[in-house]
Amino acid sequence: MIPRLLLLAALLFDCGALAASARPQTRKPSPPASAAAPAAARLRRRLQEKLDALHAAGRFPGATAGFAFADGTTLGLSVGVSDTHKKTPMRPNDMMLQGSVGKTYAAAVALQLVGEKKIGLDDKIEKYLGREPWFARLPNARDITVRMLMNHTSGLVRYEFKEQFTKDLTANPDKVWKPEELVSYVLDTAPPFAAGAGWDYSDTNYIVLGMIVERVTGRRYYDEVKRRLLGPLKLRRTVPSDSRRIPGLAQGYAGADNPFGGTDAMIAPDGRFAINPQFEWTGGGIASTAEDLARWARALYEGRAFAPSLMPQVLDGVAAKLGPGVRYGLGVIIRETEAGPAYGHSGFFPGYLTEMAYFPDLRAAVAVQVNTSAPRSTGKPLSRFLTDFAAIIRAESRLAGNGIEKGSDGLSRVIRFNPSDPCNACSPPARLTTSVSRAQTQTRGRRG
Repeated sequence: MIPRLLLLAALLFDCGALAASARPQTRKPSPPASAAAPAAARLRRRLQEKLDALHAAGRFPGATAGFAFADGTTLGLSVGVSDTHKKTPMRPNDMMLQGSVGKTYAAAVALQLVGEKKIGLDDKIEKYLGREPWFARLPNARDITVRMLMNHTSGLVRYEFKEQFTKDLTANPDKVWKPEELVSYVLDTAPPFAAGAGWDYSDTNYIVLGMIVERVTGRRYYDEVKRRLLGPLKLRRTVPSDSRRIPGLAQGYAGADNPFGGTDAMIAPDGRFAINPQFEWTGGGIASTAEDLARWARALYEGRAFAPSLMPQVLDGVAAKLGPGVRYGLGVIIRETEAGPAYGHSGFFPGYLTEMAYFPDLRAAVAVQVNTSAPRSTGKPLSRFLTDFAAIIRAESRLAGNGIEKGSDGLSRVIRFNPSDPCNACSPPARLTTSVSRAQTQTRGRRG
């Protein structure tokens, strides 16, 4: 089967000595660089052609696409323009705001703290925040657990779409928001369901999670993100969106009826954002290139961002009203696609849309960012963009035997895989084959 072969192909070099000594006469050599170059060029060409076609079929100014392949190589592509007035071409290294995809970093930091036994997934949040003067006014306050925050089953509603909040945000573009000020917009509101008895997506959950992270560590959240994730994983084109000026950010277009700042173009001529994106914090709060985002997705879902032993709980999703069969785990959207299962997240921030996913059957990650959040601008959901790209990667991997190897030009390329090779018996890393445990499945519910 293709998924099994892709996993095993990544182990060829670890097992190469054994294979060569055992059956040298059956071992097929990897293609020389001269043969790999056309395959690499073909893969890049096909991915770019697909991005061009998606742009032609939509109504978005520009887009970037990032790819992280099984061998560790990455690729960034772009199409269209980053600024419609200046006609500036979009570049692969242009950054955009990730929106809610930023929750994946907050989840990873929290999961590291779980691994360090500083936070318990089934701890009541009262343990950490119960002495706050506003805590008793939080809906479902005393029944919410950390796990419920992370999988959106707490019953906390969205502060960010409260009409009063959008008015206050627009009227005070320089305001630096405190987490408790954000939470104040939902205090004393009736919850849509009892804690753990339903599902409702809400940034408020991750704002509260961020407050717990800072309480436990005694450090600022973004300092923890840099120290624990961005630095060790060398995500050099990933930055906090914590001010009105973010160097390297492509212009974003939010449409004529944008309630967040009231403008279509989100970056003014003086380089300042129409509103302060700092408010998003642990509900998003990250800007990056698509290539860096794909690199992050692969590291995250291969268990390199937190203890791999926690992955079964991360992927133990609850029913989510995000499409047929879609589930939500601990900061992850879980879908079945034509390319197999996909783990990732979607993101919206005024002026930008983002989608990223890791495809374990391919051991590859794909990310797409567009610089508009105007309704129906992409032609079809960005999640479909990702599966289109995944289909190309899978097709190219089949052409020369289902393996992937780094080419001399730095791109991922296809290698030969010999089914009779003794290395086929080697076991893949446990973190890549861990099955999702159902032992700790939470109460399933649907969004109200």
